[in-house]
Amino acid sequence: MTESGSFSDRLSATGTANALELRGVSKSFGALVALDDISMTLRPSERRAVLGSNGAGKTTLFNCISGDFPPSAGSIRFYGEDVTKFPPHERIRRGLRRTYQISLLFSGLTVLDNVYLACRGVLRGRFSMIRPRRNESVMASAESLVRVAHLEKVTETFVSELSHGQQRQLEIAMALAGAPRLLLLDEPAAGLSPTERGELIEILTGLPGHIGYIIIEHDMDVALQVAEFVTMMHNGRIFKEGKPAEIEDDPEVQSLYLGGGGHA
Repeated sequence: MTESGSFSDRLSATGTANALELRGVSKSFGALVALDDISMTLRPSERRAVLGSNGAGKTTLFNCISGDFPPSAGSIRFYGEDVTKFPPHERIRRGLRRTYQISLLFSGLTVLDNVYLACRGVLRGRFSMIRPRRNESVMASAESLVRVAHLEKVTETFVSELSHGQQRQLEIAMALAGAPRLLLLDEPAAGLSPTERGELIEILTGLPGHIGYIIIEHDMDVALQVAEFVTMMHNGRIFKEGKPAEIEDDPEVQSLYLGGGGHA
């Protein structure tokens, strides 16, 4: 299969090994232990929520999986390959993508321009300065991703003019560039209105079934609607795991995560 193949063809290319395997992953910053002996396995196409209060270690976990931080101990395998020491760009090449809490968008460009650049950035010819033709396969992929993210009505709108919710949708569209096998979604519902949260839920549940993701989310209502399995973290360790209904009804989870303060 070539890089110029159709978006749907490239999306369907998946491996047979577990999508992600963490074994004894720990991360310390001096005397602070941010992650303590985390082991986790995700099947291909699995959709997992990682929940926990501030300081639980959720973002540090993402930083280790994506390669932004090297773990202090343990190993990380992605579709059977040991990527523990790989830099972020090597993990991206293998189909791992991530969004961040802080938007990383080109505010002076349009929605389509941003997605096009994301699609171009995962190709070998990404540094070519030739102006793209509208019928180019990469442009077609970008337009497809704009539709997946429900942004077709603002295709030619500059990012600076988008609502906060639309910017988060655009980040998802860009993360889908190059047909990733696993997405890491870092609090995509943060700061969204109830209407925007509903739109986000529709986008995530409407993704092709073979795209897996891990979502970090403070909004438990969103997380439990878009995940099939939940990992609860507390003080850098895995506290509970189970299906959404099991986690929602667990008295220890309610005491720790919801106790008196609503959604943390």
